[in-house]
Amino acid sequence: MGIINLQDKNLFYIGGVVRDELLGKKSFDIDLTYQGNAIEFAQTIPDAEIIQVNEPFGTVRIKLENQEIDIASTRDETYPQKGHLPQVENIGCSLKKDILRRDFTINALAKSTLTGEIIDYTGGLEDLKNKKLRILHNKSFIDDPTRIVRGLKFSIRFNFELEENTKKLQDEYLENVNYDMSYKRLKKELIETFNLNSQKAFDRFVNEKIYKLISPKEFKPIQNNNLEKLINKYSPKTVWIIYVGLLPDIAGLPLTKTEKKIVDDFQILKSKNFENDFDIYKTFQNINLETIIMYSVINPDITQKYLDHLRYIKLEITGEDLHRLHIKPSIEYQKCFDFILSEKIKNPEITKSREVLLAKKYFNLI
Repeated sequence: MGIINLQDKNLFYIGGVVRDELLGKKSFDIDLTYQGNAIEFAQTIPDAEIIQVNEPFGTVRIKLENQEIDIASTRDETYPQKGHLPQVENIGCSLKKDILRRDFTINALAKSTLTGEIIDYTGGLEDLKNKKLRILHNKSFIDDPTRIVRGLKFSIRFNFELEENTKKLQDEYLENVNYDMSYKRLKKELIETFNLNSQKAFDRFVNEKIYKLISPKEFKPIQNNNLEKLINKYSPKTVWIIYVGLLPDIAGLPLTKTEKKIVDDFQILKSKNFENDFDIYKTFQNINLETIIMYSVINPDITQKYLDHLRYIKLEITGEDLHRLHIKPSIEYQKCFDFILSEKIKNPEITKSREVLLAKKYFNLI
């Protein structure tokens, strides 16, 4: 944790970086909080270059010792509109007030940069020891329902369980979801959770009805799927959408054009019947790998047939070869290629010379 030479009685490591150190895990984010005004504090640091300032949130980014460091002022927050971004209040408040606005006790620990003392106002140390996830107050999920997905994420990452009252409050909220929420924030948490690529996370997401944060439509558990293994095997770029895209309605999430196409293509595939391997090939060659993996929950055999065998079949013959046969370019080129492809799918050992012979046959040249 001591990656910077910056010490002050009012400066603290906070949140995940403290949690991860206590768990013996590497932390990728170094969160620093200043009890007071962080922007004013940053201006007093010798040799520090101020790179970015966010006055409304009291945050500042500095460059020191060739490192970029984010420092946040202690602040209080309220949720005038439940489920949306909080309203920042009282910048420079006490460390305790700043800590009490956080999600879970294990993320509400602080450590002095000056003395190394651990500050625990919420029982986070005990919950770390007992591997429990506990919210800080009974309206936590009402204020920010995305904390339910965060809870799932931390539970999977650290193999922790929700504390009894926290689980009860989660279940109660999911029975009466307020859909007037920030779907941008929800999407961010879904991405972080399902990019972990955990089948266990998805099963819990479904069985505990956490999916209802996205839509009230019922979703039945999918039996005998192995998405985690397929994702590990084929390495798609957008992992999270493979899991979340299986839900019956995710229209509320702000999807990119590519993400929307992945989901839309899956909906089309769900009702398609394939006549033969050529039909599988022609359908799958124009859709994203993510969609193909999603289709495995409908028909794993077809999915693996394409991914392990069919997609590697490629024609060697080109339009130039047809031109040499004195065939003028037309729509017949593609029909000819499809004819040859259908034969090569039946016999992948077909060579280019055989492909040319098939082209001659197609155009009645032999």
